[in-house]
Amino acid sequence: MARLFGTDGVRGLANRDLTAELATKLAQAAAIILGEDARARGIKPKAVIGRDPRISGEFLAAAISSGLASSGVDVFDAGVLPTPATAFLTDDLDADFGVMISASHNPAPDNGIKFFARGGHKLADEIEDKIEAAMSAEPLAPVGAAVGRVQRFADAEDRYIVHLLRSLPNRLDGLTVVVDCAHGAAAGVSPQVFTDAGAKVIVIGADPDGNNINEGYGSTHMSALQAAVLEHGADFGVAHDGDADRCLAVDASGAIIDGDQIMAILALSLKERGQLARNTLVATVMSNLGLRIAMKEHDINLIETGVGDRYVLEEMRAGGYTLGGEQSGHVIFAQYATTGDGILTGLKIGAEIARTKKSLAELASVMKIYPQVLINVPGVDKSRVNTDAEVQQAVAAAESELHGTGRVLLRASGTEPLVRVMVEAADEGTAQSWADRIARVVEKQLAL
Repeated sequence: MARLFGTDGVRGLANRDLTAELATKLAQAAAIILGEDARARGIKPKAVIGRDPRISGEFLAAAISSGLASSGVDVFDAGVLPTPATAFLTDDLDADFGVMISASHNPAPDNGIKFFARGGHKLADEIEDKIEAAMSAEPLAPVGAAVGRVQRFADAEDRYIVHLLRSLPNRLDGLTVVVDCAHGAAAGVSPQVFTDAGAKVIVIGADPDGNNINEGYGSTHMSALQAAVLEHGADFGVAHDGDADRCLAVDASGAIIDGDQIMAILALSLKERGQLARNTLVATVMSNLGLRIAMKEHDINLIETGVGDRYVLEEMRAGGYTLGGEQSGHVIFAQYATTGDGILTGLKIGAEIARTKKSLAELASVMKIYPQVLINVPGVDKSRVNTDAEVQQAVAAAESELHGTGRVLLRASGTEPLVRVMVEAADEGTAQSWADRIARVVEKQLAL
């Protein structure tokens, strides 16, 4: 039987894969596992619930609230808020756990449920497994005054905005920024906080109706932001995804600035101000070769993890590092957040532009982006990708020719019978040629 929890909670098509019944059972199981410490101290567990604005979040929030309260958990419903806000409020309220209802950058019919442990941290795999196992156990059934209360978390948004503003090293006065909210959870927060920080703000993609999240706007559809930055002559633009845990940017010329470039800019800024812990940046194996080279040139250590912000977070917590993230725009500032925060990232970009008086394009020029070709090879035995002799010979041949000016990465998909072949090189043609050659070998040697 497949594991219920994926790499980022439980996701699926709302009301088919992710039903009210499943949400209730998940909540009851979470109450057993995540509320255990509070009950041992003789007090009611507390939980914070947030959601993005997709329509199915309404019935799922009701189901989760019902499951938790009926299990003796006091529920603080924060309403529509970004994922990092739910994580922050879990910590700020000293709640036992948090629940976020969102499918992030997925289309509106999908939804997801993920949990945060005390302190706002993502759950370890073994805790998720305990919750999944507890779904088959009898739920807690307190009666009378022992049942939980469900109350609106009235100042949730204000608390989060104050927190974001306190994280800024300097104001954004004099800057013009376009903010693309992806018709998602950022709509009620991001424009306000950029305005409060001193910027002139042009807002797009900020009219969520429950069905238009990520539709034509946001970090998966950058053309709307590029056009708006050029139209308004803005200094830069930021694009969030549906739950605002990621941020991509656009410079004044309309060029996209990805997560790797953002991390390069902010790593150098933190180092200059003596705030880059252990002089180290944490990124995934999928980050561009240009990031590795740029960090080496500036004497910054780069630690690589597996793909997924949870692995970046684990490494950051284990090593006490300040900054980490992914090419996709998940950027984590350990001093201020326990997960990727797209609004915080956008603010930090603006603060660096204001502090240095440099354009975003000039700041991003610290890193050269190497052409990166990714080919998915389906229908193969991914378990043999690292052991097949001919596949490994093909990789070795590519690496020998590239002589340190490129990189080859073969990665088995975590959910499908396919292998991802990624090649970076100094020019597009070389990267494409080697990616095609290696993909053909993988397809031939590992065919099912």
